[in-house]
Amino acid sequence: MKQGIHPENYRFVVFRDMSNGVEFLSKSTAASSETTVFEGVEYPVIKLEISNTSHPFYTGKNVLVDTAGRIDKFNKRYGKKK
Repeated sequence: MKQGIHPENYRFVVFRDMSNGVEFLSKSTAASSETTVFEGVEYPVIKLEISNTSHPFYTGKNVLVDTAGRIDKFNKRYGKKK
């Protein structure tokens, strides 16, 4: 493994899923100017749009996609003209 290519400034950071408000603590080098109190201790906070608690793949709550409607719409727009 190459020496000196990995960051040295890992610190504890709270990641907050903005879609459902779930927070979890992990280490990161990401910069943040905001802080939050998590389990009685103040940490920098990184806001996420989606995480494993809100992503359909992990939650099992998949949204049914109307593929037939999409195909018809595509053919109507770009299909051969009669």
